[in-house]
Amino acid sequence: MTGSTSSDLEKDSIRVNENVNVTTTPLYNEHIDVSGVDERKLLRKIDIALIPWLSLLYLLSFLDRTSIGKCAITDLTTLDTQYLLALTIFFFRHELLYCLTPFTQVPSNVFLKRLRPSLWLSGLMFCWGIMMTVQGLVHNFGGLMGMRWMLGMFEAGLFPGVNYYLSCWYKRSEFGIRAAIFFSAATVSGAFGGLLAAAISNMDGIGGKPAWAWIFILEGLATVIAGALSFFIIQDFPDTAKFLTEAERTVVVRRLQGDNQFSAAGEKLRMKYIIKSMLDWKTWIGMMVYVGADMPLYAFSLFLPSIINQVLPSSSPCNPKGFKATPANLLTVPVYAFACLITCIVGFLADRWGRRGYFNLCEVAPFLPRAAGYIILIASRNPALSYFAVYLATCGIYPVIPNSIAWVSNNVEGSYKRSVTLAMVISFGNINGAVSSNVYRAKDQPWYPLGLVLMYIGLGLIASTTFLVLLKRENAKRDRGERNEIIGDEKSSGHEVNGRYDTVADAKREKGDEWSGYRYTI
Repeated sequence: MTGSTSSDLEKDSIRVNENVNVTTTPLYNEHIDVSGVDERKLLRKIDIALIPWLSLLYLLSFLDRTSIGKCAITDLTTLDTQYLLALTIFFFRHELLYCLTPFTQVPSNVFLKRLRPSLWLSGLMFCWGIMMTVQGLVHNFGGLMGMRWMLGMFEAGLFPGVNYYLSCWYKRSEFGIRAAIFFSAATVSGAFGGLLAAAISNMDGIGGKPAWAWIFILEGLATVIAGALSFFIIQDFPDTAKFLTEAERTVVVRRLQGDNQFSAAGEKLRMKYIIKSMLDWKTWIGMMVYVGADMPLYAFSLFLPSIINQVLPSSSPCNPKGFKATPANLLTVPVYAFACLITCIVGFLADRWGRRGYFNLCEVAPFLPRAAGYIILIASRNPALSYFAVYLATCGIYPVIPNSIAWVSNNVEGSYKRSVTLAMVISFGNINGAVSSNVYRAKDQPWYPLGLVLMYIGLGLIASTTFLVLLKRENAKRDRGERNEIIGDEKSSGHEVNGRYDTVADAKREKGDEWSGYRYTI
């Protein structure tokens, strides 16, 4: 539920003396004539300008970070412990900028807002592409660890940055499917990565380099090129976007403000917005929701080829000659293609029905089929059944990621506050990749213990239920008028404890999603 219209909520949330001069949020660019703008065509124009290229960037990002999983079965490292350390250091460095202090927790999204998306995102991508390329030139384990450290540092800002960036362009009821399509690049990268790794493995020995080195080098060079092009392709925020006319920019901002995104016309950076995000209960519960989704995702993505390689014994009819790296990578392709389809369907339905929390709980999307898939993987010793369980787990793993991000984003207003909240939620989930990277160990082959992943799934289920209940309870309090502010000089139905403001516009600007007329998406 996204709530009533802004005007209806204003009437319900305040009662003032008729003599008090109360104004609503001023109309953005009031002097601009927007009668000639077709909103549906404008939305398609924005989609074409933003979604394809950003999805490509995330495809390259996920390809770069999980390519080591493809290399794991082509003898990148000689020791299981070294392989796990190479995975772990990436995730700790990946989130270092977010997790040390209040001043480094969310720098990337703040810089994104201050420096322009076209500059910040393209710079990050160019740098991590260089690190990815150099990763293929290392000659020892120490060099690999150093490059994984640097790769994680530069890559950290892309996913939270793009999700925040998209939330600044679309209404709350439109964001879910866009987040799903963008995130589906991860599933495409899984399928494409398997095919690419299979093809590059044929380059083994060329130039005196092994196949795994060529995987890093070629994928890294592609990322460097994409980063350079991104400076010219990535658009900035709606109020300054050069690919739109003045009237079109005005329509974009007005429709966002009509969706209770009061800060759409611009907002100055103030420390109180960052502090508000850190103290908001929604941020912390959102972190628990996301960690319950993200840890199983990384565990799955990093080790799927190894899982397939091990659950099909060499003596089985399905694998008469014994699986090597290339066939195992190829068998991941249909799994990821299926995940892509399910993710987009769930994103569309969640936007259409507006009940994102229920999608995090119901069987259609995420936790129950995922749990069932992992239970089968734990209990089954039958290769065919285990491969089926991989599909079942996939359809529950991937849709919940963009749905959870859209759910948290829908319930935070204030552009800087939302940027901080999304960065905290996503970074806390991602740092648990360090846990996921140590779930599958060579000594546990061929049947990996997956109970830890199941525990994370349970955590996500509990957190989603808690988030849903508390949001519904807060909406009910606002419906009863318990959160009403005092507008003007008259108390009327407002309460002093909720604040006193000269106008409704002041209350919206100062309180954001805490304004009594704001209704949370459940």
